[in-house]
Amino acid sequence: MSDALIYLDNNATTAVAPECIAAMTASLRDFYGNPSSKHASGEAAKSQTLAARAQVAALLGASPAEIVFTSGGTEAIHQAILGALALAPGKRRMVTSQVEHPATLLLLEHLASSQDLDVVYLPVDKDGRLDLAELDSAITADTALVSLMWANNETGVLFPIAEAAALAAAKGVLIHSDAVQAAGKLPIDLKQVPLDFLSLSGHKLHGPKGVGALFVRKGRKIPPLLFGHQERGRRGSTENVPGIVGLGVAAELAAAGLQTDEAQVAGLRDRLESGLLAALPGSSITGAGAPRLAGTSSLNLGGIEAEIVLDKLDKAGVCASAGAACSAGGTEASHVLLAMGLTAEAALSTIRFSLGRYNTAAEIDRVIRLLPSIVQTALAEAA
Repeated sequence: MSDALIYLDNNATTAVAPECIAAMTASLRDFYGNPSSKHASGEAAKSQTLAARAQVAALLGASPAEIVFTSGGTEAIHQAILGALALAPGKRRMVTSQVEHPATLLLLEHLASSQDLDVVYLPVDKDGRLDLAELDSAITADTALVSLMWANNETGVLFPIAEAAALAAAKGVLIHSDAVQAAGKLPIDLKQVPLDFLSLSGHKLHGPKGVGALFVRKGRKIPPLLFGHQERGRRGSTENVPGIVGLGVAAELAAAGLQTDEAQVAGLRDRLESGLLAALPGSSITGAGAPRLAGTSSLNLGGIEAEIVLDKLDKAGVCASAGAACSAGGTEASHVLLAMGLTAEAALSTIRFSLGRYNTAAEIDRVIRLLPSIVQTALAEAA
């Protein structure tokens, strides 16, 4: 990549931290034994996984025994949902929201059609906020699990997970949170928040792709997706030791820099938003009225097709993304933005900038200079 590249798509994936690369390289070179082997090489590799488990647990306020390593966030989400169903035989209701990640929504859609599961999709308001009273009403005696994301990947809007978890616990219902976007960006203390399950992914917090983790609260004996003796029987398959090591280091770095990173990134996001709103009449920030992740900005351009603008940004060396998903049938309006009450046209006119710890004020200022002229060019070409 060019040194001039400005990367503002950190919610999609993050640059791997140099410290993670160094630790993973050492693991590949020096700790290549199978952690299940009882000889010295295997024990050395096992020690690496144990250290990483402690690092991830510390980030979450959990105990190491409550951490299960997975191939990523999707696997962790699936194990939590399917595991909760197994723990609640006979219960046929799941409660979630309309703005969850497809990893959750597509699995629940499949379960609804194949296993006659009753899925309740809670709405959000125009700012993407969840109504706890509606959650309370949705939880019945037949509810197997509540599954809610901690932070939305498109808008950055935060759900009141601590309150939702307390509500579910009071009713004796299991609750899972997809914290893929929140882990490493927000303080999380699972000693205080009574979640039963929490999922995260390494590549969202400057770790490698292909590794994630599922928090399983002590006493919740969920079945594995992959059978085998690894991970105390909770996730079969020889451990991805270098990936696990990278996730552990990423978790430790995130925990150490949580307050300073959050403040720095929030300042850059506010600088970006104020500059662009001033320079782009008719633009607005989706979800601005709700608590949000420090680094996420969902910018509605006021009717200009986002894909055209993103292509021009890309050619100018700026990486961002749209509030839309590509499918076989073409470009579809984001389900998140539609749930917030945007029209399909407005949803397709939305750009997501997601900032991270490696972004700088100079980069933000360059985007503020670039985007207005790109928008004017796009308008002229469409006229």
